[in-house]
Amino acid sequence: MKPNASALEDYLKTIYAHTEWQPEPILPSVLAARLGLSPSTVTEMVKKLASAGLVTHKPYGAITLTEEGNARAVAVIRRHRLVETWLVRAMGYTWDAVHDEAEVLEHAISDRLLDAISASLGHPDRDPHGDPIPAADGSVRREPALLLADARPGHRGRVLRISDRDPALLRALEASGVTVGAELEVVSDDPLQLRADRPLNVPDGTADAVWLTA
Repeated sequence: MKPNASALEDYLKTIYAHTEWQPEPILPSVLAARLGLSPSTVTEMVKKLASAGLVTHKPYGAITLTEEGNARAVAVIRRHRLVETWLVRAMGYTWDAVHDEAEVLEHAISDRLLDAISASLGHPDRDPHGDPIPAADGSVRREPALLLADARPGHRGRVLRISDRDPALLRALEASGVTVGAELEVVSDDPLQLRADRPLNVPDGTADAVWLTA
């Protein structure tokens, strides 16, 4: 039986996103945790994805996208991030409230509507969290980035990306002055102390959720 199209897209998108900002491929246990599914359910779906030529995987080993799988993943990532951007810019959503809405809409809108949304927004190349929006041809423009946890004291950079996994953390970061595009300096890495035009009081979890220009 062929996998449900929406479920298939969610798997491919999650596999792609895992290696977008770090090099380690995703393991089945991590994929199950990210999707909130049982390991056995994920194992069966990964077998179907492999049979369809969308991923490569050996038992208990890492899962990697094939060329076709990567193209399918990039297409759904484009949909998701354009929808998030549209919700923030045109519909008045806050950046911490768009992920779940985009999860639903990315499977429902037509390519024609997606292209119209992109044109109405001026063909943006970044979503509200700083993640790159793939172009219609599948190309992705990405700047060299450094996870804040790996930045040493004295490093100065512009915030390129903030993980959208935790809405509460997004709200706390915005309140503290850490937003996409902000210029920051690492004053100390243990404990983490940041400075913009003033010292910033940042919440726990900041170091693993923020990427700066390298």
